Amino acid sequence: MPFKNYGVLVGTLDDHFRDDPDDQGRWFHVNLKVDAPAGQYHCAIDVDSHKSNVGVQWKTFTLEASAVGPAAALSPGYLDLAPTPDSGALDHLRHPELLDRTGVLFERRPPSWLQDLLDLLGSRPWQAGSNEDAADALEPMLVPGRRTLVFGEPFVDDAEGDLGMHNIHQNQGDPFGSQWWPENGIWQDGATLTQRPDGRYDVFLNKFSSQASRTDSAGHPVA
Repeated sequence: MPFKNYGVLVGTLDDHFRDDPDDQGRWFHVNLKVDAPAGQYHCAIDVDSHKSNVGVQWKTFTLEASAVGPAAALSPGYLDLAPTPDSGALDHLRHPELLDRTGVLFERRPPSWLQDLLDLLGSRPWQAGSNEDAADALEPMLVPGRRTLVFGEPFVDDAEGDLGMHNIHQNQGDPFGSQWWPENGIWQDGATLTQRPDGRYDVFLNKFSSQASRTDSAGHPVA
């Protein structure tokens, strides 16, 4: 089933670091430390997969604050977002023309900020490469002190009591039979944004190469 909790963390970036390599020299996340009123959050951004045959793809671009939508105006902290186009939730794939084909229709035109964002997402090709390439694309925007928005699923490490965010990537389109098929859902995609001094936001989107680029109303792949 889709995530029980999905939302956005708004805070201030304190630091970032890469995972320690495993015994084969691989690592899978760039980790952010983001300060918010409840404490410091650990945010794990996937730049590779534990399955060596499933790489990560990414997009980077810059948005005006008005194109970010409701999340740009939120106060610091974590906020749950409903899986709908009006809540501020993100969906990498839900273009209006795709919705028409899959039978999931907006009852009205999406807000102008969302339409602009959907058009931009669709116009940017996915990049592919190694975990080093993905990290190199992400890290220039990880400037300490920047206002930071992290979309994904919240978690608390029960052992340490640490606050965190994970599933900071596309969360739909996983193939039938995979362990992530049950978590497919629409309007629950992850993303990382940091705000520049001029007010614009740098954006990093990421997905696994095994995830489909078209999905149905449940977030499952469409051939």
